[in-house]
Amino acid sequence: MEQSKKLLIIGFVWPEPKSSAAGGRMMQLISIFAANGFEITFASAALDSDFMVDLSEFGVAKMNIELNACSFDDFVSEFNPDVVLFDRFMIEEQFGWRVIEKCPKAIRILDTEDLHCLRTARQKAFKENRTFEIQDLLSEEVAKREIASILRCDLSLIISDFEMNILKDVFKINQEILFYLPFLVDEMNYENLLQLPSFENRKNFVFIGNFLHEPNWNTVQYLKEAIWPFIKKDFPEAILEVYGAYPSQKVLQLHQPKNGFYIMGRAEDANEIVKKTRVVLAPIRFGAGLKGKLLEAMQCGTPSVTTSIGSEAMHANLFWNGFIEDNPVEFAKKAITLYKDENLWRKSQKNGIEIINKCYQKSAYSEQLLSLVNSLLADSESHRLHNFMGNLLQHHAYKSTMYMSKWIEAKNKN
Repeated sequence: MEQSKKLLIIGFVWPEPKSSAAGGRMMQLISIFAANGFEITFASAALDSDFMVDLSEFGVAKMNIELNACSFDDFVSEFNPDVVLFDRFMIEEQFGWRVIEKCPKAIRILDTEDLHCLRTARQKAFKENRTFEIQDLLSEEVAKREIASILRCDLSLIISDFEMNILKDVFKINQEILFYLPFLVDEMNYENLLQLPSFENRKNFVFIGNFLHEPNWNTVQYLKEAIWPFIKKDFPEAILEVYGAYPSQKVLQLHQPKNGFYIMGRAEDANEIVKKTRVVLAPIRFGAGLKGKLLEAMQCGTPSVTTSIGSEAMHANLFWNGFIEDNPVEFAKKAITLYKDENLWRKSQKNGIEIINKCYQKSAYSEQLLSLVNSLLADSESHRLHNFMGNLLQHHAYKSTMYMSKWIEAKNKN
């Protein structure tokens, strides 16, 4: 009987699928490997949280590890994984050299979550009140670290085709070490809509987003200050409910029931909330990757109004399930139109199903990923020989990372 392959996931945080799209993404990856017989251990140096998923329910072992500690070397040597998945480039920087040193044959995969350098550069341009330009990426410090991390790994999972194009066209990265993997969901059909609450049985606008994520906090501020006044002026009875994990005091201060603006805190079940809501509002002004909240809206049969940044790389050439609008006045008008026009609302629902079925099919992407991982396991040497820049960076960059980590480790012992 063939021995099951071992997967070690090293997480930036413990997965919280009910708090963020990143947590949901990680659980999708776990389900793909688990369904194909991998023995999985999830390790993290993060503190446990009240909202982390119980990994044991999914047959995944949990391991607490330390930063800058040789105890990780002992652990990884003993587990001896066939595949190591790094959750974000910062984790690869911290643990990648240790994995190479102790388990050189292990296939190293980076899940970028989104391109941090793109998100950082857009946020910087936004705060400087100027338009983001692609060349901004070339001077971004985070870009140098993130691209180096991608080059060092055998394979990087990229969630957005817009980001795939940046990596190929701007940073000239070899396609052989990149794999496009969007969010993965089950197929839907129009009959599924009949099982969801109807137009008449839904009410209110909603926004949902983790407040530890800066683009979400900015979106709520923008909604409150620039868009909601226009909606309330033309639609006085309108109500917006804002949900999100980890709201700070500055978020809670926006709660203004008299103005129909409600800060609701953490959503115990975001899916149930969105299903009962008539329209999702997401005027996102900077960020990267794909927006889990907007895909969730489509799954719940809830049309949305978002911006060009919000919808980026999410719908191929298909019609959006609502409106894409960057002007705040027009955004407000379209939000009201979508809320009140039942025929438009139903058409938008169907657009969402078409997007789900064309862009986010779990079965197709899962099979491609596993086929690629198995081919890497069968012949990693040839694959690595063709990644000369990655070998070069391993040789030089890991030395500095390694010695810095060893210095911190020695310092901590004193």
